[in-house]
Parts: sequence; C-alpha cells; structure tokens
Amino acid sequence: MMREQALDADHDWWRGAVIYQIYVRSFADRNGDGTGDLAGVRSRLGYLRDLGVDALWFTPWYPSPMADGGYDVSDYRSVDPTFGTLSEAEQLITEARELGIRTIVDVVPNHVSDQHPWFEAALNTPPGSVARERFWFRPGRGANGEEPPNNWTSNFGGPAWTRSKNADGTPGEWYLHLFAPEQPDLNWDHPSVHHEFEQILKFWFDRGAAGVRIDSAALLVKHPDLPEVDPDHAPGEHAHVDREELHDIYRSWRRIADGYPQPRVLIGEIWLPDPHRMSRYLRPDELHTAFNFDFLTCPWEPGRLRRVIDDTLAAHALVDAPATWVLSNHDVTRPVTRYGRDDTSFAFESKRAGVPTDTALGLRRARAAALLAMALPGAVYVYQGEELGLPEVEDIEAHRIQDPMYFRSGGIDPGRDGARVPLPWEGHEPPYGFNPSGAAAEPWLPQPGDWSDRTVAAQDADPASTLTLYRTALRLRRTEPELGDGDLQWLPSTDDDVLAFRRGDRFACIVNLSTRSVDLPEHDRVVLSSADLEQGRLPADTTAWLRLSSAS
Repeated sequence: MMREQALDADHDWWRGAVIYQIYVRSFADRNGDGTGDLAGVRSRLGYLRDLGVDALWFTPWYPSPMADGGYDVSDYRSVDPTFGTLSEAEQLITEARELGIRTIVDVVPNHVSDQHPWFEAALNTPPGSVARERFWFRPGRGANGEEPPNNWTSNFGGPAWTRSKNADGTPGEWYLHLFAPEQPDLNWDHPSVHHEFEQILKFWFDRGAAGVRIDSAALLVKHPDLPEVDPDHAPGEHAHVDREELHDIYRSWRRIADGYPQPRVLIGEIWLPDPHRMSRYLRPDELHTAFNFDFLTCPWEPGRLRRVIDDTLAAHALVDAPATWVLSNHDVTRPVTRYGRDDTSFAFESKRAGVPTDTALGLRRARAAALLAMALPGAVYVYQGEELGLPEVEDIEAHRIQDPMYFRSGGIDPGRDGARVPLPWEGHEPPYGFNPSGAAAEPWLPQPGDWSDRTVAAQDADPASTLTLYRTALRLRRTEPELGDGDLQWLPSTDDDVLAFRRGDRFACIVNLSTRSVDLPEHDRVVLSSADLEQGRLPADTTAWLRLSSAS
C-alpha cells in the first residue's frame, strides 16, 4: 500500500524515471509454447523490482498476425491469446503497481494490420466507399494503373504501395503502407480515426496504464495530395514526416492524459535529425517525453557524445522537458556488439551481419555507456537483456528469421531478430529457463549455446557481473539526490578523450574514452565504476561515479 501511495503522490515521476522495455515474446515463457507471455512476466516481477526500475514499457501485446512482431495490430482493446488475456494484462498492471512499478503500453497509431476489421471492410467495398476513406487508397499511374500512385518508399525497403484486387479478381486501387504491406497506413484526416485512438487511450488508462509509448509518432499525417518527397522541403512540410498538423493530435491526447487524477504520460518515438524540431513535440501541452535517438546512434567518440548531450539538453530546456537516454531497443543492434566494431555508430541503412566485432571490448564500452546514461539529467531506458550484457545474435538461420526487414531487403539487411532472442534465466544450455522445465517447444528464436555465463542465475551473485553493475547503479540512482532530473555542469579537463561532468555539488561522472588510463579529479571516494581502477587511475573505456569533496 505504501508503494502505491508513493506512486500516486509523484505526478512528475517520468522526468527522472528508469523505464525497462519488455519485448513480451522474448522475456519469459510460462506455458511452454516457446513464446513469452504475460504469465512469464508476472512470474519475474520480483526480478524487475530488485533490478530497481520505475516502470515497464511493453511492446504491443494486442491480437496480431505478427507480420511485424505485433506492430500490425488487429484489435487494440484485447490481448493476443499467445500472450494471455485482457484480464491477465489488468492483473499484471495491478501486481506491478503493488511492487511500485508502473506500466506503459505501446500504441501504434500510424497503421493497423491488414486483418483489422476496418481494413477488411475497406477491401470488401468498392473504390470511393466510406470504409476506404480511413486509409490511403488511390488509383495507380500508367495506362492501366499498373504503377504506384507515387514513388514513396517503405521504411522496410521497396515501394510504399501495394495494389489491391477488385471483387472480380482484377487489379484494383493501391493502398499506402510506410512499413510492410500487412500494415496499411491510416488516414488521420478522417475524424473517425481521431476518435478511435482517443477511445483506445482511455481504454488502457482506465485499466491502470500509467502512460503510452507512441510508435512512429512523427509519421501519422500525410500531405492530402500525396506529392513526391521534396528533399528541399521547408520545416514541417515533408510529404509524410513531421507535419505541422501532428501537434493538434497530440494536444488532444494530452488533454485526455491530464484528465486523470494521476496524469498519464505520453512518450513519443520520434526519429528526427533536428533536435529542435523534435523538442517541439514536447511543449507543455503536447507529449511529455520522446526517445533520444541521437544518443542511441552516436558512436563511442568523446567529441560526438559531448555534442549530442549538449544539443539534447539545450533543445529540451527550451520546452522544459526532460531528456531521455537510450542505448538500445528491440529495433537496433545491441550495444555489446556495436561498441566492439570499428564503426560504433548505428544506422538502419548501414546495418550488416558478419561485421567483425570484439565482444569483450564491446561489453566494456557498453558497461561504461550504461553508467554515463544513468548519470545524465532526465530519464533512462533499459532494454531487456541490456542488464545482462547480451550481444546481438548474428547467426540465426534464415528459416528461423521472422523480421520483415530481412525479407523486404532480399536478405541484405539481417533484420532485427538478433536483438530479440529470448532471455537466458538459468542453466547451462538453451532454453536457459526461458521455458518451463521439460517444455517440448523450442523458443521462437534460437538462443546461442554459449550464454550459460550470461544467465540471470550466473550473474546474480557475481559482484563483477553486468547484472550486479546495473542493480547497483540503479539503486544509487534512486538514492542519490543529484541524479535523475536536474542540471549538468561540465568539469574542466585537459584531455579531449575524457568526458567529466558534475551533478549537483558533490556527484561527478568521469568517462574515459581514450586508449590509456587517466587520473581522476580530486574526490572523496569512488562511488561506482564500470571496471576496476588501475592503481587509482581510470582505465580506458571505463566510467566512474565520484563523491566529490565539499570544497570541490
């Protein structure tokens, strides 16, 4: 009860929260069918409490044909039977709350599944019908309409248009999908689309969800004429990204979120190259926070990291919004693998399998990056398995891959399944406790045979493990008054390869991105470090948290 009362009293919790992302299919399988489920999550809530997180963000758990890992939703008011039931989701929200953990659900407003009742109705009615107005149906170009209406491309590769069939089987109109063909885009010019998603928000808020993560939040609105993309477009006038009309949508959502006794939080997935354009979504009457993809994609380079941190904090300060710090998620290469490569940045267009990586170096840097992220002002996101130091799995056999990015690219893009492999909990061989003992079904994606030292059980009592590092850091982050939301002050340094900043009067974070050990500034003690010091010096690719003397 005391934990719940504390949750009720803290309306601004999201400004400095630690939010843990759960990819349900790969977290824990309770019924033994090889796919993670809500019962599996409920059985591991104690683990999440002990880890020290404030909230859980669940990727879509709705009914879905799973053409894109659940982001093709056929019913936003229920739970896919593979994962459990609606009542079980409600119970999970309640049980997590009793442990002091909030729940954030994923909402996908840009598109639906091609098996959603709205789209099925649209396909079964002729061109010009009311049902088709909720989507972007258009006649094709060319003498017989054999060419797409425009040259827009899908984010998954290939054209952003698929041709439908008429009732007699002849080729019909084309429909727009910025992702897979199984994900037709909604037409947000239609009032019923607005109304539907407002009701979806209320549905989950009424069931105790503390907020929503908004998928592809900058893509909803399209230019009504669907023109070709102009690379020299003015800000806010791209044909289908970051259009000005979006802000009215999120203002209406904010009014709904603020109407609850404990206001609900709106979190945007906004991939925009300009941090100031992104920050406009975080004005006081719009979204609360958005993912910081500039930080996620930044290489392990001191100058670039400092610039991203400065730009992020400056842009958020303009709208009095907290920054967020994200190292990974279900869509990107895991940090342990990425940071061990010559090119430590991330970009979808350059993602390739088989690029050499030094996993030991990658793990060392990933641990240092975690302490850096946790020390910065604002909120932190942790993707499941990050706390175990899991690498990307890059040798999944082609017949086991399910990600549409792999198929749409003809196998050139390895897809995102390598970051979605089921978690290892215990034991010395797959399935490492992901399934119940004796379960016949294999995990939906194969686990490596060399993960026995990366399981939760193996790391649980190891003081040097990555799990212990995360638990310790998150405990300190909760108890250190200088951490979480607030300000940052850079400390002077004579070494360009070292990032050093102060939080408050007596807490400092020092990150050594050089290839040599460096001296630490004057301090009372080392609070925590991502690797052991070397005769009092900070080793390469290591972060230390320091308690400064009161005179510093």
